[in-house]
Amino acid sequence: MSDISTLILFPLIVSVIVYLVKSDSIRNVIVRISAFITAALTLFVTLHYFQDGIALSLPGESVIDSVITVIEIFIAVYIITAGIKNKKYIVSVFAFLQTTLMLWFDYTYKHQIKIGTDIVFDKLSGIMVLIVGVIGSLICLYAVGYMKWYHVQHSEYKARKPFFFAVLFLFLSAMFGLVLSNNLIWMYFCWEVTSLSSYLLIGYTKTEEAKNNSFLALFINLGGGLAFAVAIVIIGIRYNTLELSVLTQLKPEPALLVAVFLLCIAALTKSAQIPFSSWLLGAMVAPTPSSALLHSATMVKAGVYLLIRLAPLLGKTSVGRTVTILGAVTFLMSALMAISQKDAKKILAYSTISNLGLIVICAGIGTQESLWAAILLVIFHSVSKSLLFLCVGSIEHQIGSRNVEDMDILMKVSRKLSLYMIIGIAGMFLAPFGMLISKWVAMKAFIDSNNILIVITLAYGSAATMFYWTKWMGKLVSNASGKKKEKHKFRTDEELPIFIQAVLVVVSCFVFPLISKYALVPYLTSLFGTKTLIPIGASDVQIMLIMLSMLLILPISFIPLYRNNNRRMVPIYMAGENTGDNKSFVGATGVKRKVELRNWYMEDYFGSDKLTFWTNVVSIGVICVGIILLIGGFAK
Repeated sequence: MSDISTLILFPLIVSVIVYLVKSDSIRNVIVRISAFITAALTLFVTLHYFQDGIALSLPGESVIDSVITVIEIFIAVYIITAGIKNKKYIVSVFAFLQTTLMLWFDYTYKHQIKIGTDIVFDKLSGIMVLIVGVIGSLICLYAVGYMKWYHVQHSEYKARKPFFFAVLFLFLSAMFGLVLSNNLIWMYFCWEVTSLSSYLLIGYTKTEEAKNNSFLALFINLGGGLAFAVAIVIIGIRYNTLELSVLTQLKPEPALLVAVFLLCIAALTKSAQIPFSSWLLGAMVAPTPSSALLHSATMVKAGVYLLIRLAPLLGKTSVGRTVTILGAVTFLMSALMAISQKDAKKILAYSTISNLGLIVICAGIGTQESLWAAILLVIFHSVSKSLLFLCVGSIEHQIGSRNVEDMDILMKVSRKLSLYMIIGIAGMFLAPFGMLISKWVAMKAFIDSNNILIVITLAYGSAATMFYWTKWMGKLVSNASGKKKEKHKFRTDEELPIFIQAVLVVVSCFVFPLISKYALVPYLTSLFGTKTLIPIGASDVQIMLIMLSMLLILPISFIPLYRNNNRRMVPIYMAGENTGDNKSFVGATGVKRKVELRNWYMEDYFGSDKLTFWTNVVSIGVICVGIILLIGGFAK
C-alpha cells in the first residue's frame, strides 16, 4: 500500500521541487535523479504486485476526498478565470458546470455510497503503470537536453523551464493515479488534472497559436470531463456504487448504457477520436517532449484504457457498435490524411489518432481476441511512437527542420539518429514488429465476430499506413552514400532515452509471447471467466522470432564490406551521366541538372482540408444514431 502511494505521490513532490528551484544546473540534476527513481519505483511496484495483484482501500479516504474537492475548486476557479480573461467563455461554462455538478453530488448522495476498493493493481493497470513510469521517465530525461537547445533555437520564447518540468512530473503523478484508481471520483479527478496539464504544456510558448490550441484542447477535454461527471452522478444515484470493477460486472440495461455511453464519450475525447481529434493536431505546437509524453505514449492512452476497462459492457450493445464504428472511421480517415502531410509531427499526430482508432475498434467489439490485440497495440504503439517523437525532436535539432523532404540528408548528418528513426518506423508497420502482429490478431478477431466491414476498413487503413511510413523511410535512406558529416554529437540526455526506447522496440518483439502468457491471458481469463486461448500459435511465434533475428543479423554481415576501403564504388544511376557527386547529372542536351527526389503527397485527394469536414459529419451522425438507439432502449 505504501509502495503504491509513494509511486503516485513521488512525481507530485518532484513537481513542486523543480518548480521552486531556479538554477538550471541544480534543476537538471534533480530531474535526472527523479526520472531514475520514478522508473525504479515503477519496476519495483510492478514486480511486487504483478503476479497476484492487489485491491485496497486507502486509509483516510474522507481526508483524501476533501483534499480532492478543494483542488477541484481551485482548478475550476483557475480555468474559469483564464477562460474569461481570454474570452473563451464556453471553457469557463464547462468548468463551472462540471465542478458544480460534482460538488452537488458530493454533498447530497456521495456520503451514502460505500466504496470498498479505491485502488486496483491488476495485470492491465500494471502494464499501464509500466508504460507511464518507464516511458515517462525517459521522456523527462530527454527533456533536460532538449530544452537546452530549444531556447537557444527559439530565443523569442520566454524560458519557463521550472514550469515546464513541474507540469511534466505533475502529469506523471496524475496518470499513475488514473490507471490505478478503482474509485470513479478519484479517476475523474486525475482525468481533469491530465486535461489541465495538457492545456498548460500546449500553451507553453504563449504565442497566439499556442494559446488558441491550448484552449481548444481544454474545451474538448472539459466536454469529455462533463460527460464523465454526469456518468458518475447516474451511476452513483441509480446503482449506489462508484467502483469501476463493480460497474463492469453489472448487467447492461438502458440506464446503465447511458452512463457507459457518457464514459465512452469522455474516453473518445481524451483519445482524440474523430470528431474530437482537432485538439491533438493543435497540440503539436508544444515542445517535442510534451508531444511524446502527453500525445503519444500516455495521455491519449488514458481514453483507450477506460474503454478497455468498459469492454465487458460494450460487446454486442448499441454503445459498443457506436464506439466500433467511430473507431473505424477514425482509423481509416486519419491514415488517409497522414498521406498528405510533410511535417513529421503532423504525420505522427495523424498516425497516433489512426492507431488509437484501431484500439477503440478492438475495445468496442469486446471479445477476448480483440482485447488481446488492443492491449498489445497500446504497448507497442506507446514504445514505438514515443521513440519517433523523440527522434523528430532531435532531427529538428540536427538539420533545423522537421519536414520529411529535408530528411534525405540525415544519413550524412547522423547515421545513429537515422538508425533509431528507422527502427521506430519499422516498429509501426513492418513484420515481425509488434504493431503488425497486433493488427493481424485484430483482423482475426474481426473476422471471428463477423465484422466484415471492419475487416475491409482495417485492410484499407493498413494500406494507407504502409504508404506514408514507406515514403518516410525511403527518404531517410535515399541519400545514404558519401562521406559522413556529423553536425554535432548527441547530448547524453538526448541519446540515452532514444537508445533505450529503440532497444525496447526490438526487445518487445522477443518478449511479447511472455507478455501474452503471463499478463494478457490471465487478465482476460479472469475478466471473461473462461479460458483465453492465445490467438498466435507457437509456430507463428517461432517464424516471427526468426524474421526478427534475420533483421538484426543482416546489417552485421555487411560490416566487413563497410570496412573494406578498396571496394569498388559505383555512381548512382540517373537519367543521364552522373557528374560524380551523386547529386547532379548531365542530360541529353548537355545541361547539368540537380537531382531532386520528392514524395507524392496527393493533397488533392487526401488533404485534411478535403476530408476533415465530411469525416466529422459522418462521425457526428454516428454519435446521433447511437443516442437514438439509447433512447430506443428505454422505449422497449
